[in-house]
Formats: sequence, C-alpha cells, structure tokens
Amino acid sequence: MQFTGIFIAVAGFLLIGIFHPIVIKAEYYFSSRCWPVFLLAGSFCLVLSLFIQNIIGNALMGILGCSLLWSIRELKQQEKRVERGWFPKNPKRGTKKG
Repeated sequence: MQFTGIFIAVAGFLLIGIFHPIVIKAEYYFSSRCWPVFLLAGSFCLVLSLFIQNIIGNALMGILGCSLLWSIRELKQQEKRVERGWFPKNPKRGTKKG
C-alpha cells in the first residue's frame, strides 16, 4: 500500500492551516505592508520545488509556496477584518495620518 498521497494531503492541510494564525500575527505586528516578504518566500519555495527530486519534498515545498502567496491576499482581507472590528488592532502601531 502507498501512503504517500495521504501523507502529502495531511501535511498540506496542516501547512495551510498554520498560515491562518501567521497571517493574523503578521497583520497585527507589521500591517499588511509586509506582503513582499510573503511574495519573496513563496516565489523562492515554488522555484525550489522545481529542483527537489523527492515527491514528498517537492509537493510540500509547492504547497508551502502557494500558501505563502495566498497569504498576501489574506493579509489584505485581515486588514479589512480588523477595520470591521472582528480582530483587535495593534495599539502600538498608531493610526495613519494624512
């Protein structure tokens, strides 16, 4: 029996799930302006996945890269959720002026 597919599915599910709190914390501490970090990291992971020969490593690196890129959209959505009052705003960041 082959468990590779099940392992990749479970690991992918966990990787995607980990990014929900990461996005919340990133928006809280750095605002949505930290999106270039997610872009660079996601692009790096996707390019790296092209060179990994192991199917599990390849798949997980691709899932990680796509999760990082998807987090850019989620950062913008999280910013809107904070504005609506669904999540706390970081009081140390201050408000935008001008």
